[in-house]
Amino acid sequence: MLFWIITGCLTLVVVATLVRALLRSSTDSRPAAAYDLDVYRDQLKEVERDLERGVVSPADAERATAEVSRRILAADAALQDAQTTTATGRSGPILAALTAVVVISGTFVIYLDLGAPGYGDLALSDRIEAAQIMRDDRPNQETAEASIPNQPPPADTTPDYVGLVERLREAVAQRPDDTRGFTLLSQSEARLGNFAAAHAAQARVIELKGAEATGADFSEYADLMILAAGGYVSPEAEQVLERTLSLDPTDGPARYYYGLMMAQTGRPDTALRIWDQLLREGPIDAAWIPPIDAQIEDMAMRAGVDYARPAMGTGRGPSAADIEAAGDMSPAERMEMIQGMVAGLSDRLATDGGPVEDWAQLISALGVLGERGRATAILENAMEVFGNDPTAVDLLNRTADRVGLQ
Repeated sequence: MLFWIITGCLTLVVVATLVRALLRSSTDSRPAAAYDLDVYRDQLKEVERDLERGVVSPADAERATAEVSRRILAADAALQDAQTTTATGRSGPILAALTAVVVISGTFVIYLDLGAPGYGDLALSDRIEAAQIMRDDRPNQETAEASIPNQPPPADTTPDYVGLVERLREAVAQRPDDTRGFTLLSQSEARLGNFAAAHAAQARVIELKGAEATGADFSEYADLMILAAGGYVSPEAEQVLERTLSLDPTDGPARYYYGLMMAQTGRPDTALRIWDQLLREGPIDAAWIPPIDAQIEDMAMRAGVDYARPAMGTGRGPSAADIEAAGDMSPAERMEMIQGMVAGLSDRLATDGGPVEDWAQLISALGVLGERGRATAILENAMEVFGNDPTAVDLLNRTADRVGLQ
Protein backbone atom coordinates (compact mmCIF):
# COMPACT_ATOMS: atom_id res chain seq x y z
CA MET A 1 0.00 0.00 0.00
CA LEU A 2 2.86 2.36 0.83
CA PHE A 3 4.23 1.87 -2.69
CA TRP A 4 0.96 2.99 -4.27
CA ILE A 5 0.74 6.05 -1.99
CA ILE A 6 4.26 7.17 -2.85
CA THR A 7 3.77 6.46 -6.55
CA GLY A 8 0.44 8.34 -6.58
CA CYS A 9 1.95 11.39 -4.86
CA LEU A 10 4.89 11.52 -7.28
CA THR A 11 2.54 11.20 -10.24
CA LEU A 12 0.33 14.02 -8.97
CA VAL A 13 3.36 16.28 -8.47
CA VAL A 14 4.51 15.68 -12.04
CA VAL A 15 1.03 16.19 -13.46
CA ALA A 16 0.48 19.37 -11.42
CA THR A 17 3.76 20.83 -12.67
CA LEU A 18 2.88 20.12 -16.30
CA VAL A 19 -0.68 21.44 -15.97
CA ARG A 20 0.50 24.62 -14.25
CA ALA A 21 2.98 25.33 -17.01
CA LEU A 22 0.35 24.77 -19.71
CA LEU A 23 -2.26 26.97 -18.01
CA ARG A 24 0.24 29.74 -17.34
CA SER A 25 1.34 29.80 -20.96
CA SER A 26 -2.30 30.12 -22.07
CA THR A 27 -3.29 32.94 -19.64
CA ASP A 28 -0.14 35.04 -19.38
CA SER A 29 0.56 35.56 -23.07
CA ARG A 30 -0.53 38.91 -24.69
CA PRO A 31 -0.83 39.62 -28.40
CA ALA A 32 1.86 41.86 -29.93
CA ALA A 33 -0.84 44.42 -30.86
CA ALA A 34 -1.55 45.01 -27.15
CA TYR A 35 2.04 46.15 -26.56
CA ASP A 36 1.88 48.37 -29.68
CA LEU A 37 -1.31 49.95 -28.39
CA ASP A 38 0.35 50.80 -25.04
CA VAL A 39 3.26 52.46 -26.85
CA TYR A 40 1.00 54.57 -29.13
CA ARG A 41 -1.09 55.78 -26.21
CA ASP A 42 2.04 56.85 -24.39
CA GLN A 43 3.16 58.70 -27.54
CA LEU A 44 -0.22 60.51 -27.73
CA LYS A 45 0.13 61.65 -24.11
CA GLU A 46 3.66 62.83 -24.80
CA VAL A 47 2.47 64.97 -27.74
CA GLU A 48 -0.12 66.64 -25.48
CA ARG A 49 2.53 67.38 -22.84
CA ASP A 50 4.89 68.84 -25.46
CA LEU A 51 2.10 71.11 -26.75
CA GLU A 52 1.36 72.38 -23.22
CA ARG A 53 5.05 73.15 -22.63
CA GLY A 54 5.28 74.95 -25.98
CA VAL A 55 7.88 72.55 -27.32
CA VAL A 56 5.90 71.95 -30.54
CA SER A 57 3.61 74.21 -32.52
CA PRO A 58 -0.15 73.55 -32.61
CA ALA A 59 0.10 72.56 -36.29
CA ASP A 60 2.86 70.00 -35.65
CA ALA A 61 1.00 68.68 -32.60
CA GLU A 62 -2.14 68.24 -34.70
CA ARG A 63 -0.25 66.30 -37.38
CA ALA A 64 1.50 64.07 -34.79
CA THR A 65 -1.79 63.45 -32.98
CA ALA A 66 -3.48 62.42 -36.22
CA GLU A 67 -0.64 59.99 -37.09
CA VAL A 68 -0.55 58.42 -33.63
CA SER A 69 -4.34 58.13 -33.58
CA ARG A 70 -4.23 56.34 -36.92
CA ARG A 71 -1.72 53.88 -35.51
CA ILE A 72 -3.86 53.40 -32.39
CA LEU A 73 -6.86 52.52 -34.52
CA ALA A 74 -4.81 50.02 -36.55
CA ALA A 75 -3.33 48.42 -33.41
CA ASP A 76 -6.74 48.25 -31.77
CA ALA A 77 -8.17 46.47 -34.83
CA ALA A 78 -5.26 43.99 -34.75
CA LEU A 79 -5.82 43.44 -31.03
CA GLN A 80 -9.50 42.68 -31.56
CA ASP A 81 -8.62 40.11 -34.23
CA ALA A 82 -6.03 38.47 -31.95
CA GLN A 83 -8.44 38.27 -29.03
CA THR A 84 -11.12 36.74 -31.23
CA THR A 85 -8.67 34.09 -32.45
CA THR A 86 -7.54 33.33 -28.91
CA ALA A 87 -11.11 33.06 -27.63
CA THR A 88 -12.11 30.61 -30.38
CA GLY A 89 -8.88 28.52 -30.27
CA ARG A 90 -8.02 28.47 -26.59
CA SER A 91 -6.67 24.98 -25.88
CA GLY A 92 -4.62 25.39 -22.70
CA PRO A 93 -7.12 23.84 -20.24
CA ILE A 94 -8.06 21.06 -22.65
CA LEU A 95 -4.39 20.22 -23.31
CA ALA A 96 -3.69 20.27 -19.58
CA ALA A 97 -6.57 17.85 -18.93
CA LEU A 98 -5.42 15.51 -21.69
CA THR A 99 -1.86 15.59 -20.34
CA ALA A 100 -3.06 14.63 -16.87
CA VAL A 101 -5.10 11.72 -18.21
CA VAL A 102 -2.26 10.43 -20.42
CA VAL A 103 0.39 10.66 -17.70
CA ILE A 104 -1.70 8.98 -15.00
CA SER A 105 -3.24 6.24 -17.13
CA GLY A 106 -0.05 5.62 -19.11
CA THR A 107 2.02 5.23 -15.95
CA PHE A 108 -0.46 2.74 -14.53
CA VAL A 109 -0.66 0.68 -17.74
CA ILE A 110 3.12 0.53 -18.12
CA TYR A 111 3.54 -0.61 -14.53
CA LEU A 112 0.94 -3.34 -14.95
CA ASP A 113 2.89 -4.60 -17.97
CA LEU A 114 6.43 -4.33 -16.62
CA GLY A 115 5.94 -4.36 -12.88
CA ALA A 116 4.62 -6.84 -10.38
CA PRO A 117 1.67 -5.36 -8.48
CA GLY A 118 1.35 -6.69 -4.98
CA TYR A 119 4.95 -7.87 -4.71
CA GLY A 120 7.70 -6.24 -2.73
CA ASP A 121 11.32 -6.07 -3.80
CA LEU A 122 12.93 -9.50 -3.68
CA ALA A 123 16.57 -10.02 -2.80
CA LEU A 124 18.57 -12.59 -4.73
CA SER A 125 18.40 -15.08 -1.87
CA ASP A 126 14.62 -14.64 -1.71
CA ARG A 127 14.25 -15.24 -5.45
CA ILE A 128 16.40 -18.37 -5.26
CA GLU A 129 14.34 -19.63 -2.35
CA ALA A 130 11.11 -18.91 -4.23
CA ALA A 131 12.47 -20.75 -7.27
CA GLN A 132 13.32 -23.77 -5.13
CA ILE A 133 9.81 -23.80 -3.68
CA MET A 134 8.36 -23.60 -7.20
CA ARG A 135 10.59 -26.49 -8.23
CA ASP A 136 9.60 -28.62 -5.26
CA ASP A 137 5.86 -27.97 -5.60
CA ARG A 138 5.45 -28.26 -9.37
CA PRO A 139 2.98 -30.80 -10.83
CA ASN A 140 4.08 -34.39 -11.43
CA GLN A 141 4.19 -36.17 -14.77
CA GLU A 142 0.73 -37.72 -14.46
CA THR A 143 -0.92 -34.38 -13.69
CA ALA A 144 0.86 -32.67 -16.55
CA GLU A 145 -0.12 -35.35 -19.06
CA ALA A 146 -3.74 -35.24 -17.89
CA SER A 147 -3.89 -31.52 -18.70
CA ILE A 148 -2.83 -32.07 -22.32
CA PRO A 149 -5.75 -32.67 -24.72
CA ASN A 150 -5.59 -35.65 -27.03
CA GLN A 151 -3.94 -34.84 -30.33
CA PRO A 152 -4.90 -36.38 -33.67
CA PRO A 153 -2.25 -38.40 -35.53
CA PRO A 154 -0.02 -36.48 -37.95
CA ALA A 155 -1.66 -35.62 -41.25
CA ASP A 156 0.61 -37.95 -43.21
CA THR A 157 -0.35 -41.02 -41.13
CA THR A 158 -1.90 -43.74 -43.27
CA PRO A 159 -4.45 -46.33 -42.12
CA ASP A 160 -1.98 -49.07 -43.05
CA TYR A 161 0.61 -47.64 -40.67
CA VAL A 162 -1.94 -47.40 -37.86
CA GLY A 163 -2.81 -51.04 -38.46
CA LEU A 164 0.85 -52.07 -38.28
CA VAL A 165 1.30 -50.26 -34.98
CA GLU A 166 -1.79 -51.97 -33.59
CA ARG A 167 -0.37 -55.37 -34.50
CA LEU A 168 2.95 -54.36 -32.92
CA ARG A 169 1.15 -53.54 -29.69
CA GLU A 170 -0.45 -56.96 -29.68
CA ALA A 171 2.90 -58.64 -30.40
CA VAL A 172 4.81 -56.99 -27.55
CA ALA A 173 1.92 -57.68 -25.18
CA GLN A 174 2.47 -61.38 -25.89
CA ARG A 175 6.26 -61.04 -25.58
CA PRO A 176 6.87 -58.78 -22.58
CA ASP A 177 10.64 -59.46 -22.58
CA ASP A 178 11.25 -58.46 -26.21
CA THR A 179 13.59 -55.46 -25.96
CA ARG A 180 13.64 -54.92 -29.71
CA GLY A 181 9.87 -55.04 -29.88
CA PHE A 182 9.44 -52.39 -27.19
CA THR A 183 12.05 -50.20 -28.88
CA LEU A 184 10.10 -50.32 -32.14
CA LEU A 185 6.85 -49.73 -30.28
CA SER A 186 8.25 -46.65 -28.58
CA GLN A 187 9.37 -45.21 -31.90
CA SER A 188 6.08 -46.03 -33.58
CA GLU A 189 3.93 -44.53 -30.82
CA ALA A 190 6.03 -41.37 -30.93
CA ARG A 191 5.48 -41.11 -34.68
CA LEU A 192 1.73 -41.27 -34.08
CA GLY A 193 1.99 -38.56 -31.42
CA ASN A 194 1.17 -40.99 -28.60
CA PHE A 195 4.05 -39.76 -26.45
CA ALA A 196 2.66 -41.14 -23.19
CA ALA A 197 2.53 -44.64 -24.69
CA ALA A 198 5.93 -44.05 -26.28
CA HIS A 199 7.68 -43.20 -23.02
CA ALA A 200 5.97 -46.12 -21.29
CA ALA A 201 7.45 -48.44 -23.92
CA GLN A 202 10.86 -46.75 -23.56
CA ALA A 203 10.69 -47.26 -19.79
CA ARG A 204 10.22 -50.97 -20.45
CA VAL A 205 13.26 -50.93 -22.79
CA ILE A 206 15.41 -49.45 -20.01
CA GLU A 207 14.02 -51.95 -17.52
CA LEU A 208 14.87 -54.87 -19.80
CA LYS A 209 18.39 -53.56 -20.50
CA GLY A 210 19.11 -53.07 -16.82
CA ALA A 211 22.72 -52.09 -16.20
CA GLU A 212 23.37 -52.04 -19.95
CA ALA A 213 21.01 -49.09 -20.49
CA THR A 214 22.96 -46.16 -21.95
CA GLY A 215 22.75 -42.44 -21.56
CA ALA A 216 21.08 -42.29 -24.96
CA ASP A 217 18.35 -44.64 -23.73
CA PHE A 218 17.60 -42.39 -20.76
CA SER A 219 17.85 -39.26 -22.93
CA GLU A 220 15.21 -40.67 -25.29
CA TYR A 221 13.03 -41.57 -22.31
CA ALA A 222 13.25 -38.02 -20.92
CA ASP A 223 12.51 -36.52 -24.34
CA LEU A 224 9.32 -38.58 -24.69
CA MET A 225 8.17 -37.73 -21.17
CA ILE A 226 8.60 -34.01 -21.82
CA LEU A 227 6.81 -34.21 -25.16
CA ALA A 228 3.94 -36.08 -23.50
CA ALA A 229 3.67 -33.22 -20.98
CA GLY A 230 3.53 -30.58 -23.70
CA GLY A 231 7.10 -29.34 -23.18
CA TYR A 232 6.88 -29.29 -19.39
CA VAL A 233 9.75 -30.87 -17.42
CA SER A 234 8.19 -32.74 -14.52
CA PRO A 235 10.03 -33.94 -11.37
CA GLU A 236 10.04 -37.46 -12.85
CA ALA A 237 11.53 -36.20 -16.11
CA GLU A 238 14.12 -34.25 -14.12
CA GLN A 239 15.25 -37.47 -12.44
CA VAL A 240 15.63 -39.14 -15.83
CA LEU A 241 17.64 -36.16 -17.09
CA GLU A 242 19.97 -36.39 -14.10
CA ARG A 243 20.42 -40.10 -14.75
CA THR A 244 21.23 -39.32 -18.39
CA LEU A 245 23.85 -36.75 -17.47
CA SER A 246 25.41 -39.03 -14.89
CA LEU A 247 25.97 -41.58 -17.68
CA ASP A 248 26.90 -39.04 -20.37
CA PRO A 249 27.52 -35.43 -19.29
CA THR A 250 27.89 -34.48 -22.98
CA ASP A 251 24.31 -35.36 -23.95
CA GLY A 252 22.95 -32.30 -25.77
CA PRO A 253 19.19 -32.94 -25.52
CA ALA A 254 19.43 -33.69 -21.80
CA ARG A 255 21.37 -30.49 -21.15
CA TYR A 256 18.89 -28.47 -23.20
CA TYR A 257 15.96 -29.90 -21.27
CA TYR A 258 17.73 -29.37 -17.97
CA GLY A 259 18.11 -25.71 -18.85
CA LEU A 260 14.44 -25.61 -19.82
CA MET A 261 13.51 -27.07 -16.45
CA MET A 262 15.53 -24.34 -14.73
CA ALA A 263 13.72 -21.70 -16.78
CA GLN A 264 10.34 -23.19 -15.85
CA THR A 265 11.18 -23.15 -12.13
CA GLY A 266 12.32 -19.54 -11.82
CA ARG A 267 16.06 -19.87 -12.57
CA PRO A 268 16.56 -18.18 -15.97
CA ASP A 269 20.12 -17.36 -14.93
CA THR A 270 21.04 -21.04 -14.75
CA ALA A 271 19.17 -21.81 -17.97
CA LEU A 272 21.08 -19.02 -19.71
CA ARG A 273 24.45 -20.41 -18.62
CA ILE A 274 23.59 -23.92 -19.81
CA TRP A 275 22.17 -22.80 -23.15
CA ASP A 276 24.96 -20.32 -23.78
CA GLN A 277 27.49 -23.10 -23.35
CA LEU A 278 25.57 -25.34 -25.75
CA LEU A 279 25.65 -22.55 -28.35
CA ARG A 280 29.38 -22.12 -27.85
CA GLU A 281 29.97 -25.82 -28.33
CA GLY A 282 27.62 -26.41 -31.27
CA PRO A 283 27.62 -27.91 -33.77
CA ILE A 284 25.30 -25.59 -35.66
CA ASP A 285 23.21 -28.48 -37.04
CA ALA A 286 22.52 -30.00 -33.61
CA ALA A 287 18.82 -30.53 -32.93
CA TRP A 288 18.88 -28.45 -29.75
CA ILE A 289 20.45 -25.35 -31.33
CA PRO A 290 17.29 -23.91 -33.04
CA PRO A 291 15.09 -23.97 -29.88
CA ILE A 292 17.90 -22.43 -27.84
CA ASP A 293 18.49 -19.77 -30.47
CA ALA A 294 14.79 -18.89 -30.46
CA GLN A 295 14.55 -18.52 -26.68
CA ILE A 296 17.92 -17.38 -25.38
CA GLU A 297 17.38 -13.63 -25.79
CA ASP A 298 14.15 -13.79 -23.81
CA MET A 299 15.96 -15.91 -21.22
CA ALA A 300 18.72 -13.30 -20.96
CA MET A 301 16.12 -10.57 -20.48
CA ARG A 302 14.46 -12.58 -17.69
CA ALA A 303 17.86 -13.12 -16.09
CA GLY A 304 18.68 -9.40 -16.33
CA VAL A 305 21.73 -10.00 -18.50
CA ASP A 306 22.89 -7.81 -21.40
CA TYR A 307 23.52 -10.79 -23.66
CA ALA A 308 25.33 -11.18 -26.95
CA ARG A 309 25.25 -14.45 -28.86
CA PRO A 310 28.61 -16.23 -28.84
CA ALA A 311 30.40 -17.64 -31.85
CA MET A 312 28.94 -21.03 -32.72
CA GLY A 313 31.17 -24.01 -32.01
CA THR A 314 31.67 -27.12 -34.09
CA GLY A 315 31.39 -29.63 -31.24
CA ARG A 316 32.43 -30.16 -27.66
CA GLY A 317 35.10 -32.20 -25.96
CA PRO A 318 35.37 -35.98 -25.88
CA SER A 319 32.13 -37.94 -25.98
CA ALA A 320 31.40 -40.99 -23.88
CA ALA A 321 32.35 -43.15 -26.86
CA ASP A 322 35.66 -41.30 -27.21
CA ILE A 323 36.46 -41.86 -23.55
CA GLU A 324 35.59 -45.56 -23.78
CA ALA A 325 37.71 -45.99 -26.89
CA ALA A 326 40.64 -44.31 -25.16
CA GLY A 327 40.74 -47.12 -22.61
CA ASP A 328 42.27 -49.44 -25.24
CA MET A 329 44.94 -46.94 -26.31
CA SER A 330 48.57 -47.06 -25.39
CA PRO A 331 49.75 -44.54 -22.78
CA ALA A 332 51.24 -42.36 -25.50
CA GLU A 333 48.06 -42.45 -27.60
CA ARG A 334 45.93 -41.77 -24.56
CA MET A 335 48.03 -38.74 -23.64
CA GLU A 336 47.78 -37.46 -27.19
CA MET A 337 44.02 -37.77 -27.03
CA ILE A 338 43.94 -35.92 -23.71
CA GLN A 339 46.04 -33.12 -25.15
CA GLY A 340 43.91 -32.85 -28.27
CA MET A 341 40.39 -33.23 -26.83
CA VAL A 342 40.49 -32.53 -23.09
CA ALA A 343 42.99 -29.68 -22.96
CA GLY A 344 40.71 -27.37 -24.91
CA LEU A 345 37.83 -28.00 -22.55
CA SER A 346 40.07 -27.61 -19.50
CA ASP A 347 41.51 -24.32 -20.75
CA ARG A 348 38.08 -22.94 -21.54
CA LEU A 349 36.73 -23.80 -18.10
CA ALA A 350 39.78 -22.24 -16.47
CA THR A 351 39.45 -18.96 -18.40
CA ASP A 352 35.78 -18.53 -19.29
CA GLY A 353 34.05 -20.94 -16.92
CA GLY A 354 31.05 -23.00 -17.99
CA PRO A 355 28.03 -24.95 -16.76
CA VAL A 356 28.44 -27.70 -14.20
CA GLU A 357 27.85 -30.32 -16.91
CA ASP A 358 31.14 -29.32 -18.56
CA TRP A 359 33.02 -29.67 -15.29
CA ALA A 360 31.45 -33.08 -14.74
CA GLN A 361 32.43 -34.10 -18.25
CA LEU A 362 36.06 -33.11 -17.70
CA ILE A 363 36.21 -34.86 -14.33
CA SER A 364 34.69 -38.01 -15.85
CA ALA A 365 37.10 -37.99 -18.79
CA LEU A 366 40.20 -37.53 -16.66
CA GLY A 367 39.04 -40.09 -14.10
CA VAL A 368 38.40 -42.78 -16.70
CA LEU A 369 41.71 -42.07 -18.40
CA GLY A 370 43.63 -42.43 -15.16
CA GLU A 371 44.38 -38.74 -14.53
CA ARG A 372 43.04 -38.97 -11.00
CA GLY A 373 45.18 -36.15 -9.60
CA ARG A 374 43.97 -33.67 -12.18
CA ALA A 375 40.40 -34.95 -11.87
CA THR A 376 40.47 -34.45 -8.09
CA ALA A 377 41.89 -30.93 -8.42
CA ILE A 378 39.21 -29.98 -10.94
CA LEU A 379 36.53 -31.51 -8.72
CA GLU A 380 37.68 -29.35 -5.80
CA ASN A 381 37.69 -26.27 -8.02
CA ALA A 382 34.20 -27.07 -9.30
CA MET A 383 32.92 -27.50 -5.75
CA GLU A 384 34.15 -23.99 -4.95
CA VAL A 385 32.45 -22.55 -8.04
CA PHE A 386 29.10 -24.32 -7.60
CA GLY A 387 29.07 -24.73 -3.83
CA ASN A 388 25.84 -22.74 -3.48
CA ASP A 389 23.94 -24.79 -6.07
CA PRO A 390 22.68 -28.06 -4.52
CA THR A 391 21.79 -29.53 -7.91
CA ALA A 392 25.24 -28.82 -9.31
CA VAL A 393 26.95 -30.23 -6.22
CA ASP A 394 24.83 -33.38 -6.50
CA LEU A 395 25.89 -33.88 -10.13
CA LEU A 396 29.56 -33.37 -9.22
CA ASN A 397 29.31 -35.85 -6.35
CA ARG A 398 27.65 -38.46 -8.57
CA THR A 399 30.33 -37.97 -11.22
CA ALA A 400 33.06 -38.34 -8.61
CA ASP A 401 31.48 -41.53 -7.26
CA ARG A 402 31.17 -42.97 -10.73
CA VAL A 403 34.88 -42.53 -11.51
CA GLY A 404 35.98 -43.52 -7.99
CA LEU A 405 37.23 -40.17 -6.69
CA GLN A 406 35.26 -40.36 -3.42
